[in-house]
Amino acid sequence: MSLLINCLVGFVAIQHVGFLVLEMFLFTQPIGLKIFRQTAEQAQISAVLAANQGLYNGFLAAGLVWALLHPAPDVATQLKMFFLGCVVVAGLYGAYSVSIKILIMQALPAAVTLALLILA
Repeated sequence: MSLLINCLVGFVAIQHVGFLVLEMFLFTQPIGLKIFRQTAEQAQISAVLAANQGLYNGFLAAGLVWALLHPAPDVATQLKMFFLGCVVVAGLYGAYSVSIKILIMQALPAAVTLALLILA
């Protein structure tokens, strides 16, 4: 079970690295414009805000990687719970304030992983 949970934590971390890249570096590029459904002008205006969001997603990814690598199992579990909880809250707020798709893309994988971690 712990291998499955660690794989899921790794998946959530990789997702957030992807969000970092998308928001910090690809936001004003054609793929970013398509994903965020913005014109080049709209994206240019909000690029700094998107980069800030990307940075925060990077912090979430870093915390999850830290949790995976921490040598003390009890501390690693607490770190996983904390950072997965942060991802769930961020995903819930994103779903409320931006798009329901964020609930599925961001909050759901973290919530499932957190639930499995709690049950384990």
